[in-house]
Amino acid sequence: MLTRRSLLLSAAASPAAIAAPARPGRFLGVTVMPEYIQSEGIDGVLRRLQRMGATAVCTSPYVMEPASEKTGSREPPDDAGAGGVRLLDRPLWGMRELFVRTAPSFEPDSRVYQGLRYQPVAPGDLTRRSGALVRDFIRTAKSSGLKLYLQFQAAIPPGYRVQFGGAVAEDQPRLPDGRVPVRRVDRNGSLASEHIRRYSEALITDLCRAYPEIDGIRPDWPEYPPYLPDSLFLDFSVPARQAAARLGLNAESLRQDALAEWQRLRGSLTNRDLELILEDDGGRFGLARLFAGCPGFAGLCRLKAMLVDELLGGFRAALTRAGGREKELVPNAFPPPFTSVSGFDYRRAAAHSNAISVKLYTMHWPMMLRFYGDELRKTNPGLSSELLAAALVRLMDISERPLGAVERYSYPEPDVPHPVSPQALERKIRQAQTAAGAGVPVIALAHGYGPPDDFQARLRVAWSASGGRVWINRYGYLSDRKMDLVRATCSPAA
Repeated sequence: MLTRRSLLLSAAASPAAIAAPARPGRFLGVTVMPEYIQSEGIDGVLRRLQRMGATAVCTSPYVMEPASEKTGSREPPDDAGAGGVRLLDRPLWGMRELFVRTAPSFEPDSRVYQGLRYQPVAPGDLTRRSGALVRDFIRTAKSSGLKLYLQFQAAIPPGYRVQFGGAVAEDQPRLPDGRVPVRRVDRNGSLASEHIRRYSEALITDLCRAYPEIDGIRPDWPEYPPYLPDSLFLDFSVPARQAAARLGLNAESLRQDALAEWQRLRGSLTNRDLELILEDDGGRFGLARLFAGCPGFAGLCRLKAMLVDELLGGFRAALTRAGGREKELVPNAFPPPFTSVSGFDYRRAAAHSNAISVKLYTMHWPMMLRFYGDELRKTNPGLSSELLAAALVRLMDISERPLGAVERYSYPEPDVPHPVSPQALERKIRQAQTAAGAGVPVIALAHGYGPPDDFQARLRVAWSASGGRVWINRYGYLSDRKMDLVRATCSPAA
C-alpha cells in the first residue's frame, strides 16, 4: 500500500495527452454586461474592445441601477457566501462592490408567452430610461465589425440574470429524499420542467424579434451545475421522474440507488475510499467500484444528459424558427470532468450547437473543493483533511499537486493566484473538443478575475489549447492593465 506521503504526492496525475484540434480562425470575444455600457458609455466600451483586438462581444437583455442592500443584490455576486471577497476591477458607477436591481432592456411581447406559467418581467421606469442603450450598443457594435451575441440563463426564469429569478416549488430540482437543497450557488429549475423549457424557448423567440441584428444566443448553465455535493444527486422532482419514465428509465430504481449513495457519502465515507481514488491507476478502480455498486447513480447521470439534450434541442428549434438557421447557438458549459455529473454531454450538445464555450472559471474550483470538503468532513468526522483534499483535486482535475488540507482552499481574493495548473486547463479544453468532435469548435471561456500575471498565464493556455478561440468573462474584471495583456496574448501574431 502507498504511504500517506506518496498518496499526496501522486494526487491528480496527468491523464494521457489528447491531440489538439486543427487551428480554426482567430476568435476573441468579451462578455460586457449592460451595466458597463450604461456606466462607461457605448463609445468607451467599444474603444476598449478595439484596444484588446476583440472580434465579438456578448451582452444581456437587461439594464441595471444601484439599489440599497435591502432592495438589491450584490454585484459582484457572492456565490453562496464564498465570493464576498470578490471585487470589480473596473469600478461601476464609481464603486468596486455595490447592490443593484435590474429591469428588462426591451418591451417583451406578451403574445409570445401567452398561457405560460412563467412570464417576463414587466418593463418599468428603468427600462424606459435606459433600455434603448442596449439596442444602440448592439447596432453600433455590429456596424463596427463585431459579432454580437446575447446571453440568458437557460433555466432561471425570467432568464435575464442569475440573481433575479428562479422557479416555483413545483419546478425546483429535488434530492432523492424529495427535498430541495438548502444551499445552492445557481438557481436553476428542473431541466425536465416543460414550463421552464417553454418559457426559455419563448424568450429566445422574443429576443430574436427585439434584437434581430444579433448573431447568436449563449444560454448559460444548460445543465445541473455541480457546485455542492447535493447537486450531484439532482434531479428527482416530479417533472424529472416523469421524464425518466418517458425516456425508458426506471425512476424509482434510480432514486433508491442515488439515495443510498447520497446517504453513504453523508456518514459512511472512509479514508480507504479516498486512498482508492489516489492509487497510481488514477483512481479508475475506485471509480469503477463506485459505479458498479451503484448503477442507479450512473443512470441518474444518463438522465441528466438526456434532459440537457432535449433542452438544447428545443433551444435550437426555437432559434431557427425565430431567426433562421444562420443564428448561432453557443451554450456555456462546465468543463470535464464536472460534466460527467452536470449532464452536459459535449457530443450530444454538438448536434444542436454552432460552437460550445467551455467555462474555465478557475476561482470557482477551489471554492467548490472547499464546499465539498467541508460538507464531507462534517458528515464523516474521521476523514483525513489532507487525503480528502488530494482526492478532490484528482477527481476535479484542477492541478497536479494538492495544496495540503481542505482548509487551504477557498475563494481566491482579488490579488491571489488561482490554485490550478496549466496542464489541467489544457486537458479540460482538449477533452471537451475531443468529446464535441471536429465539426463543432470548443471556445475556451476564460475568466478575468484575479491578479494580472495569473490572469495572463491562464489566458495564454486557453488561447493556445483552443487554437486561438477565446471568450473572456467578463469586462468588469478587465482593468486597463489586463486589457493590454489580452492584446499581447491574443493578437493575430500570438
